[in-house]
Amino acid sequence: MALAHRTRKRLSLLILVVGLPLYIFVVVGVLGLIYDRFGQPPILLELAIYVVLGVAAFLPLKPIFLGTSRADPDAPPEE
Repeated sequence: MALAHRTRKRLSLLILVVGLPLYIFVVVGVLGLIYDRFGQPPILLELAIYVVLGVAAFLPLKPIFLGTSRADPDAPPEE
């Protein structure tokens, strides 16, 4: 099901305003649990964890964000 341009713009804004801070709290909480249990991992491993979690979380959302900065292709042409 293809989403309308306006719907994708609104959904992407909702994801950025609500979903991103929520995701940050979850990742920091999970890594806090890892720190408590195993101690701080080496800096490169920690960086790899953050990169993998970031890509894994937002790769499925890529179709929503594609084309949201462009003009609406379904809008009537302006004169």
